[in-house]
Amino acid sequence: MKAFEIIVKKAMKKEEGLDGILVTIGLCIIALLLCVVMRDSLTEFIQTIVGEMTVSAKNILSTPGAFSFPPMYL
Repeated sequence: MKAFEIIVKKAMKKEEGLDGILVTIGLCIIALLLCVVMRDSLTEFIQTIVGEMTVSAKNILSTPGAFSFPPMYL
């Protein structure tokens, strides 16, 4: 039983910085690949979102009574 506990303890020991570094590098590589592969789609998506938000903001600002502030009571 003692040998099993030693094996489990050594197997479950986490290396201090290596795992985090490898995960970070892997995520950076995936992000770069996505940016290269989906560059045009991403640009179109962002432009669509910004355009829709601009139209929505203009509609809100041009609506009469869109901003009604309650009276202040003293």
